[in-house]
Amino acid sequence: MKIAPRTRSEKNILSLDSLFHSLLWLCAVLVLLVLGGLIILMAAGGKKAFATFGWGFFTHTSWNPVTDHYAVMAPLLGTVVSTVIAVAIAVPLAFGTAFWLTSIAPPRFASVAGMAVQLLAAVPSIIFGMWGFFTIVPFLANVVQPFLNHHVGHLWVIGPLLKGLPIGTGLVPAGLVLAVMIAPFITAVMVDVFKAVPSMLEESAYGLGATRWEVMSKVIVPWSRTGMIGAIVLGMGRALGETMAVTFVIGNVTSIGWSLFSPRSTVASLIALQFPESPEGSVRLSSLMALGFVLMVLSCLSLACARLLKGKRQ
Repeated sequence: MKIAPRTRSEKNILSLDSLFHSLLWLCAVLVLLVLGGLIILMAAGGKKAFATFGWGFFTHTSWNPVTDHYAVMAPLLGTVVSTVIAVAIAVPLAFGTAFWLTSIAPPRFASVAGMAVQLLAAVPSIIFGMWGFFTIVPFLANVVQPFLNHHVGHLWVIGPLLKGLPIGTGLVPAGLVLAVMIAPFITAVMVDVFKAVPSMLEESAYGLGATRWEVMSKVIVPWSRTGMIGAIVLGMGRALGETMAVTFVIGNVTSIGWSLFSPRSTVASLIALQFPESPEGSVRLSSLMALGFVLMVLSCLSLACARLLKGKRQ
């Protein structure tokens, strides 16, 4: 059978399709190149610190510009603990808000409240930091910490965690500020995920006599689990890399201890504070670049764990 030659319009469509395919490949390669370039830049900048301190850069707790000795353990623990506190507070808050907006609230009020949540997500991080410094820090210093020191400070396990000087700064206020910051992001994603649940599933469950709790726990959550994990990872990534809001309330002390109310530091806040004061080519600047490399690796590991968890759930 003889194949008819292609017309000019068909050739134009094929050329446009090839061009579109090539543009998509270019975009994907550019993203990978930018990510790889950032990782290589941080690793190359921190090469001097890695060579100077070796494995002690990851295991020691000292960060002393006077003696020119640096290690990542103290700010890294501050980053992880503050992020864990933020996620533990923000996820239940975001889940409850998203479920209320999609399943309980009247449609008109839900649209207004949903817009308010989106506007809250657009607030600059420095505003949250100022709010935490002028609101959360005095409240913790004048009310919460004296109460905890008096009533639970003597307990065996809880006491060392909650006891501290009543100055208001530390990991707890940092976690609270981060929770308020990331909750709108998680809420917005969860709202879209819950709205994507087929209404037939919910209506069928209600028709069989299921309660609202059973519909939520046995229909909505299992169906939208993958999207919820993505929302949590998005919020966690925002909390890991937050700088200015945390700098206002964490105290910026590079030390390690049991108390959640003692001043600490995070990787991002330490880089932001000390980067302008670090001379070019110094061990201090190289250590800060190494901190950035560690933070990127930590973010990649959290994303990999989330994808692994998502794969097991599926």
